[in-house]
Amino acid sequence: MIVIDAHLDLSWNALNWNRDFTMTVPEIRSLEAGMNENARGNNTVSFAEMRKGEVAVCLATVLARANPKGKTMLDFKSQEIACAMAQGQLAYYRILEDQGQLRMLKDWPALEAHLREWKSSIGSSCPLGFILSMEGADPILSPQHVLSWWEDGLRAVGLAHYGVSAYAHGTGCEGGLTSPGRELLTAMEDVGMILDVTHLADESFWQAVELFKGPVLASHHNCRALVPGDRQLGDDQIRYLIERDAVIGAAFDAWMLYPGWVQGETANTVVSLEAVVDHIDHVCQLAGNARHAAIGSDLDGGFGTEQCPHDLDTIADLQKIPALLRKRGYPEADIEAIMHGNWLRFFQAAWLRSR
Repeated sequence: MIVIDAHLDLSWNALNWNRDFTMTVPEIRSLEAGMNENARGNNTVSFAEMRKGEVAVCLATVLARANPKGKTMLDFKSQEIACAMAQGQLAYYRILEDQGQLRMLKDWPALEAHLREWKSSIGSSCPLGFILSMEGADPILSPQHVLSWWEDGLRAVGLAHYGVSAYAHGTGCEGGLTSPGRELLTAMEDVGMILDVTHLADESFWQAVELFKGPVLASHHNCRALVPGDRQLGDDQIRYLIERDAVIGAAFDAWMLYPGWVQGETANTVVSLEAVVDHIDHVCQLAGNARHAAIGSDLDGGFGTEQCPHDLDTIADLQKIPALLRKRGYPEADIEAIMHGNWLRFFQAAWLRSR
């Protein structure tokens, strides 16, 4: 079954982890064997595995934070440096486009044509499609810089990641939008950019969705009612997103699936793909239908198999989700909607609206 995955940090992995996605997963794991950094040798994503799993389209990110006090591979001393890093990540995607590995999808006709080609070639010769997204908006130097990024192909933006960005408060802190953040939302709405509410602190979330009248999605988010924490969506937020006809992609990071997970201590044997389906089902129950739940795996988003459901070895195992949904009584039309149809409907509406 065709999959649309709304969150993969492909370029960040390639540039920061020095991973070559044209290699197989076993080849990448072999090269990283013995490395001490977290998640080394445990990756789940390669282009071959995406094809095997029929991941015809993904939202592929650029990701760089302006955080002078930060000490991770995500943190840079200024917005200018973060912008340059994100532009480097974009350059990686463009190189792979030139090689025929990837295809950037910027509008509805392109997405529609891509899926038609994918189906006719059964994925064998068709490039992997991607929609460019930004996780944390620091690489946008100012609201006036939105148009430049739009012309580069950027179509979805999350205002913050972890901590405080130039525009909003994110996971792990409390607070609302900054003054430039409000201006940024106006500029995004003007060009037709999509707002990704993922990672927003609660106050920033509510301020953003009140101000922004354009299309809204949650690319990789789970449910606070099942696993507590500010990284998850509360039921009131989920109900609001449903009212906005948003789609919510379920994330596969084990700490978002298992209450009390302790990074580096809890074994992934405690969580299976059934937990992912629990979060998908919770969104469907709140909605009263299957129109708003989807996939946003975040696989290899700073973690690997050690922090995935134990029955997922590579991204190809996204194909196990349909059987789990069938076991819970979901009809085939709803399963197809969750695996790809809801994202298709969302982008068709978002992009035709922006014309």
